[in-house]
Amino acid sequence: METGKRSLVKALVWNAIGLASMALVGFLATGSASLGGTMALINTALGFGCYVIYERVWTRINWGRHSEVEDHSGGGGVIRGQVGGQVGAQVGAQAHV
Repeated sequence: METGKRSLVKALVWNAIGLASMALVGFLATGSASLGGTMALINTALGFGCYVIYERVWTRINWGRHSEVEDHSGGGGVIRGQVGGQVGAQVGAQAHV
């Protein structure tokens, strides 16, 4: 599962990129750096909040994740782990298909 800190950092970086691009678009659309910057700040604040909530909700959804990963390296075992990537030890001498 992704940590809250990781989700926060991802959201901050993404929103910094969005802030810069939206400020440019706002300036080009209005001709005013002040109005374009205000539009960008409002958009960034709303987008940031929505993104953090969205990411945290998806960390709790198991759909599309695998809880068992087969070892295709030739070792013949099956790696069992928790959903979210914390993998345990390899078990078994041969994989049973």
